[in-house]
Amino acid sequence: MDLPEGYDRRLTPARPDLAAAYLRGIISAERYVEGAIHSVLTTRAAVRREPRSNAGLETEALFGETVRVFEETAEGWCFVQLERDGYVGYMPAEALGPAITPTHKVSALRTFVFPGPDIKLPPVMDMCFASPVAVREVRGTFAVTHLGFIPTVHLAPLDAQAQDPVDVALRFLGVPYLWGGRSSLGIDCSGLVQTALMACGIPAPRDSDMQERGLGAELPLDGPFRRGDMLFWPGHVGLVENGETLLHANAFHMAVSRENLADALVRIATTGPALRRAKRF
Repeated sequence: MDLPEGYDRRLTPARPDLAAAYLRGIISAERYVEGAIHSVLTTRAAVRREPRSNAGLETEALFGETVRVFEETAEGWCFVQLERDGYVGYMPAEALGPAITPTHKVSALRTFVFPGPDIKLPPVMDMCFASPVAVREVRGTFAVTHLGFIPTVHLAPLDAQAQDPVDVALRFLGVPYLWGGRSSLGIDCSGLVQTALMACGIPAPRDSDMQERGLGAELPLDGPFRRGDMLFWPGHVGLVENGETLLHANAFHMAVSRENLADALVRIATTGPALRRAKRF
């Protein structure tokens, strides 16, 4: 559907037949709904542009994250908006359940949930970095949740913040590249930047073009660059690790990689578009 100027399809829960209640009077639809808050119950849940399993992956929601559900179809798809960054799309209904009130978040790159306070037990599920969890109590070296037992060493208080986005991003070195991914099981360029920034308490939109428009102050394209600067190409973003190194999730290496900055600038410009913008907080 055609949206009014300034409204992005990716962030606007509206279709010709249905729209979020707050869009009444702004966007025309057959009906308007408030939606209901749910939490993700799986390790990660795909968010797709269309309600079918072979539609492209737009982004992901992690266990414990909250989404507002505007509709559930008979085919088992929910039309949702992620509370974390406002992204809109379709998610499998089976991945959602009653909302939880988190107290902690996963601080390890990945962790396991055990059925009892014993690491020799077969895990019931795994969780990824930054996934929110609700801890009921602590027993020895385990945190007790409604799903089972998580090693406390792998958790941090919900309000804990990292200090350096680059340090966070470096933990993902070698993680496979996945278009639309934002976990340690697979991540894309903007997912890496968003994850690194939000771990430090810096709100960040999901996609690279949104980040390019909305984050930081502009820098000269010829530098010099310093740690934490963001470099943008059309459809791509990376973080400067230092004046000589770029850290980015990319399809060339099919992984999160550390690359000589000068070499990366030449390689990317040779095979695609040149550097378009540099930003700094």
